[in-house]
Amino acid sequence: MSETLRERRPRKRDAQATRARILAAAVEHFARGSYEKVSLRDISSEAGVDVALISRYFGGKEGLFTEALKASIHADRLETWDRRTLPGELAQSMAGGRHESEDAHQSFQFLLRAATSPSTAPLLNLAVQERYLAPIADWLGGKDAQPRARVLAAVVIGFLVERLIRGEALEGRDREVFLAQAERLFAALVEDAR
Repeated sequence: MSETLRERRPRKRDAQATRARILAAAVEHFARGSYEKVSLRDISSEAGVDVALISRYFGGKEGLFTEALKASIHADRLETWDRRTLPGELAQSMAGGRHESEDAHQSFQFLLRAATSPSTAPLLNLAVQERYLAPIADWLGGKDAQPRARVLAAVVIGFLVERLIRGEALEGRDREVFLAQAERLFAALVEDAR
């Protein structure tokens, strides 16, 4: 095949990869700026796509924001939860530094920003209900699973904020006391209250 024919052939498109790039760019921009200040042009430029693709894939800014929220709430991690080991695992995680990865930090910043905006808080509420609270309630099971899920989620979020503010891992005696207290707290929260 001649070089000219190869150049004219359109490049193969990967809709999943394009969608993922758009979502990643959206999370990055919404973590740095408010919903109102972030433009679709900035996101499309970052993702290396035409702005029209955002409307095509997500229906516009609100649809993109909603999907970016869902992508930032990792409910799939619940599949690995084990009642016997979860309290200790959560305590260990919360005793660590700011966040294990820049992506986790960015997602958390995005969620915090969404929670503080009157225009995006309702969208966050729906995403949290669907992707976080409902799966936790299902996992907890038993009596009053929904309110117990809310308390567990609120405690975990509080610990995440504390870890973000602290910025560095706990060490020595502080770490020992923190781990013991946090593990007891998480163990009480995952008990079936029948």
